[in-house]
Amino acid sequence: MTSSDLTGVVWRKSSRSQNNGQCVEVAFLHDGRVAMRDSKDNGNGPALVFTSGEWAAFEGGVVDGEFKRP
Repeated sequence: MTSSDLTGVVWRKSSRSQNNGQCVEVAFLHDGRVAMRDSKDNGNGPALVFTSGEWAAFEGGVVDGEFKRP
């Protein structure tokens, strides 16, 4: 899905992110899904859309340290 298909949603990025264009942004959609995009595309690139269950699994993996680099 392209970000332009998600017109009107509120995109957010981490308060810890710096303005160096290397961040991801998320938007919580009205139907419970979550969209994610790369901030360096200035809102014109693709967006990944996850179900609420997929997003919960991702959050759980982050909390559990599943994505830490060795």
